[in-house]
Amino acid sequence: MRYVYGITAAILLGGAAATLSINPLGAQVAQNEPGSISAAPPPGAPMSFAQLAERLQPAVVNISTRQSIQIQRQQVPPGLEDFFRRFGADVPGRNQGGGQGNQGDGGTVTQRGGSLGSGFIISADGYVVTNNHVVAPAREGAVVDQITVILSDRTEYEAEVIGRDVLSDIAVLKINPSRPLPFVRFGDSTRARVGDWVVAIGNPFGLGGTVTAGIVSAVHRNLPGGGLYDRYIQTDASINSGNSGGPMFDVGGNVIGINTALISPTGGNVGIGFAIPAEQVAPIVESLRRGQRVQRGYIGVALQPIDESLASALGIERNRGELIRSVTPGGPAASAGIQQGDVVISVAGQPVTPDETLAYLVSRQRIGARIPIELIRRGQRRNVTIAIAERPTQEELARLNGIEQGDQPGTEESGGGKPAATESAGQRSTQQSLGLSVQTLTADLARQLRLGDNARGLVVGSVDPNSDAGQRGVQPGDVILSINQQPVATPEAAASVVDAARRAGRNTVLLQIRRGGGPPGYVGVELSRAATSPPARRPG
Repeated sequence: MRYVYGITAAILLGGAAATLSINPLGAQVAQNEPGSISAAPPPGAPMSFAQLAERLQPAVVNISTRQSIQIQRQQVPPGLEDFFRRFGADVPGRNQGGGQGNQGDGGTVTQRGGSLGSGFIISADGYVVTNNHVVAPAREGAVVDQITVILSDRTEYEAEVIGRDVLSDIAVLKINPSRPLPFVRFGDSTRARVGDWVVAIGNPFGLGGTVTAGIVSAVHRNLPGGGLYDRYIQTDASINSGNSGGPMFDVGGNVIGINTALISPTGGNVGIGFAIPAEQVAPIVESLRRGQRVQRGYIGVALQPIDESLASALGIERNRGELIRSVTPGGPAASAGIQQGDVVISVAGQPVTPDETLAYLVSRQRIGARIPIELIRRGQRRNVTIAIAERPTQEELARLNGIEQGDQPGTEESGGGKPAATESAGQRSTQQSLGLSVQTLTADLARQLRLGDNARGLVVGSVDPNSDAGQRGVQPGDVILSINQQPVATPEAAASVVDAARRAGRNTVLLQIRRGGGPPGYVGVELSRAATSPPARRPG
């Protein structure tokens, strides 16, 4: 089970005539106005889930893996070998029983492990769907030696992985049964509503087939640290370790999701579980069954969500759009004219929101399609048309976006430097407005910071920890490339941009910052209210 750790918190017909006589025609009424909600179950909803569970359980399976990993033997400090021999024990670190090293070498030893999860059969000939993490190596260096699928009647089959998609956490297995098997079909998860009944069947804590029921608590839910394409159905049906890969059913017995994750401070159920919607699962499963790679739309950008400070700095509405942190050279976005610092607010007419992110909307577009994208650039709305490409593999993406990751700056050795001995008016203004001391990025500093000979910007020398910049993680050694999307190469240029923002009534500025050899990112920093603009100079 994938965990997302969080902090839990202790989270009338008789008046109708009077209402009609007092309220004007067409007036609004309360959502829960007496008589507007039926207490009877909707058509098809059972008073008991027993018949539904009896029908569905044979198609749900338990999945276990057997894994091995080679680890280094612990070595014994010199002089302690006699201690072990005196008691007839083997000396750790010596080449015994399968150890691979020479004397004095720690050697290796094989450890055994495994995993437990759930799955469900989607065809009579034995195709099984589960989460990829159920059948993946449990740790780096581990090898999955065997996958076993156990039916509800305890019949066991060895399974092989037909295909897996790491990004969506979905895997398709195949077993070879001696008879046709019971199976289930995918339903339409787009029709799931908050409050609908759902049933989960799985293998919690390895106990075997277990049925739990609850309601849909939320739809299109994102999770902290989740994937780019995750849009979960949230439920209060009990989901625990071992439920991963099991199906979530609606009251019609249709699979509307794969139970995948939970939020819990303890590892046990607290009523917040998550399932991958069937609308995402079904096409991926079909591609994997055919032996094809899962295709997703791609435009070649790195993204940054827009929080409150960034929205204020950009002068845009919060919870609308995503900021382009970088553009892949030669990619579809670059060819369409999209630039670093643009804010994309819609894709093919669909608004970009925290629930419907840019990556998610693009991934669902047809490969080769040309779609309109609306964006904001320096306060001006623009429209571009972009050709959707196929998302490269992880290895190809690493090559395309390969940026050498240097040491994190912040020490004098990394060039996090000392501000100039004599402060200029621009440096004083920046210190007062942003809580940062800065100096021009010289060629020597650029080499120390591993930025290349052509790098331009301002090096942060010190940070006032009480400033908003300090609270938002700006560090000595960071390089400010631009302020409010205007390049700044001198403290005076920075002071001028900040002063212009103040005159425009803005209390937040947008800093583009690069740290070490990593890619640049954006930070919205509130200006100090105590700072004042430098006095204007009079000619002569």
